[in-house]
Amino acid sequence: MRRIVLPFLALLALASTTSAQSAPPAARRIPKVDTLHGEVRVDDYFWLREKQNPEVIGYLEAENAWTAQGMRHTEALQEQLYKEILGRVKQSDLSVPARKGAWEYFTRTAEGKAYPDFWRRPVKGGAEQLMLDQNAIAAGKPYLALEGLDVSPDGRTLLFLQDTTAYREYTLYVKDLSSGALVDSVKGVWNGTAWADDNRTFFYMTADSAKRGNAVWRHVIGTPRTADVNVFRDDDVLNNVGVRRSMSGRYVLLGSTSFTSSEWRVIPTARPTEAPRVIAPRRPDVEYTVEHAGDRFLIRTNDGARNFRIVSASERQPGRWTDWQAGSDSAYIGGMLVLKRHVVVSQRRGGLQQFRVVPLDGGPAHEISFPDVAYAIEAVDNREYDSGTFRFEYESPVSPTAVYDYDLDRRTRTLRKQQEIPSGFDPSRYELRRTSVRARDGAQVPVTMLLPKGLAQDGSRPFLLYAYGSYGFSMDPWFSTSVLSLVDRGFGYAVAHIRGGQEMGRAWYDDGKMLRKLNTFHDYIDVAEWLVRERWTSSSRLVANGGSAGGLLMGAVVNMRPDLFRAVVADVPFVDVINTMLDASLPLTAQEWEQWGNPRTPSHYAYMRLYSPYDNVTRQAYPWILATTSLNDSQVMYHEPAKWVAKLRALKTDGNPLYLRTIMTGGHGGSSGRYDRYREVAFRYAFMLDAVGLGGPVP
Repeated sequence: MRRIVLPFLALLALASTTSAQSAPPAARRIPKVDTLHGEVRVDDYFWLREKQNPEVIGYLEAENAWTAQGMRHTEALQEQLYKEILGRVKQSDLSVPARKGAWEYFTRTAEGKAYPDFWRRPVKGGAEQLMLDQNAIAAGKPYLALEGLDVSPDGRTLLFLQDTTAYREYTLYVKDLSSGALVDSVKGVWNGTAWADDNRTFFYMTADSAKRGNAVWRHVIGTPRTADVNVFRDDDVLNNVGVRRSMSGRYVLLGSTSFTSSEWRVIPTARPTEAPRVIAPRRPDVEYTVEHAGDRFLIRTNDGARNFRIVSASERQPGRWTDWQAGSDSAYIGGMLVLKRHVVVSQRRGGLQQFRVVPLDGGPAHEISFPDVAYAIEAVDNREYDSGTFRFEYESPVSPTAVYDYDLDRRTRTLRKQQEIPSGFDPSRYELRRTSVRARDGAQVPVTMLLPKGLAQDGSRPFLLYAYGSYGFSMDPWFSTSVLSLVDRGFGYAVAHIRGGQEMGRAWYDDGKMLRKLNTFHDYIDVAEWLVRERWTSSSRLVANGGSAGGLLMGAVVNMRPDLFRAVVADVPFVDVINTMLDASLPLTAQEWEQWGNPRTPSHYAYMRLYSPYDNVTRQAYPWILATTSLNDSQVMYHEPAKWVAKLRALKTDGNPLYLRTIMTGGHGGSSGRYDRYREVAFRYAFMLDAVGLGGPVP
């Protein structure tokens, strides 16, 4: 039933931040009634989707005012937290230069400036060149994202994407790096480009109305867009299209991938007008990705190997695959970097990442070892195909990020940069632990813990438990400068590596999606109960946090076990699962029928109905809750947390704080400038500290 449009309400009066509000905002209840699988569904707050309705904006501003009023007594603490976080950041800094052709590319940040600028310098010496002054571009704009920087093979021309809406609405610009002039542009594009060898032709992406990459186009600089050729299109709503240039530079790679199957095509970069050639036709439940190596393709696939294997195929017969690295029950192959003489395979054993180096001349393979009991590694800035050096970052909760260049033949590593903590960092003050917790069905859930040295297990300490658990994205134990502000105040901090990620291999992911999604929530609850049972903390001191799909986790567990937590911080939370999955016009919806299910399928609906946070809000006491969102978020729309908070406010039986904070100019990651983001983190931490009795005036 379409809701009845009512006259404009006087709710805007609640938006004032200058006068105190005696009661929290109450969203108008305007029932939308429908029936699905014989069940009558009533949604009192469906109208909050109307982004252009002044009443909706007024409601969000009123919630912001209520939140600001409730948090006013923590403003001094917020400022102290902000200064602490800022004090751990080297504000004027350079990244490690990365070579590509005749140039080395790097970024430079300057104290007081919100964005890094993009630079390069000649390998053989000479003056530095400013490619993009991001701060100048951002001047006067409430939001800026520059993405997809892509330099032509001859180094003379730069492609970049610009979004000033936070809604991922991109314009592609073409910049002549010699003159500094913008020589071409294409509006309404999507993220993904690839150059041909002639330095004039490039391929770019567009998306459909639901922000699903669906088409690849060929463009020649200086020609009108009407002359662009659509080289590939996929209108299947389950599939996302992508484009990139191979590391070898020999091919443009066109992918069409869903969460369960893949199909890739190639175009020679020397002959960009050729029709795309299929590597291997799509097959149900077969995923693969492609890279080029010499006279063959290397292909990572789950065909015949649940934890993936790598196969080899000739350029002439790319559909005929032979084993190159066999699959294993104990090692999950997550990706590969193909260089001219080596392949570096990223894999996981026992929940931790490894790099396996394989010489292409048939020499013995070896693994790169790391010291900490828990750590994170990532291949970064490997731009040169003909290189004997592999660059990676290494970090752990007690080890600031370090950039290494690894000699693939000599098996030696050179430290190129160590993250500096200007205010000081003493790892001896902290303890890093890696353990596992038995879930209710017997699964062993890895947990990484960062503790103040000597933390007593007497149940008195506050504790923050973070997790994600979706899309196969693994939450590795990274170093965080900001979380130290909590740990230095006596907090314990833990990351629960719950099902839905791939920390323990592909089965870990499969057991946390679709009709097994409840495992994700149960794992988190079981880890939280273990923290309380082992007296690391108590339920009156335990804080839960997760964002996006991790915000879904927050919404689900707070409905299931509200008594287990003192406070919950749900960042950009995906909480209106069923309504969102019913609307294929919303970004990300259709593709994610293979993640959460399609509620138009009766069995899927029945299962989603068990956990969908918005649908399971009930009359009960809830802990302290802070929900954050951004008005222009295109990945989790603002109305999901807005509706969730409105329903919670109407039904909860406790007097605990309930806050909704909307960044009115932000996107999925909040504000775009780094200083604004630091303040947003400080705000969330002040809420957490306040919840456990540490949010009063700073002494």
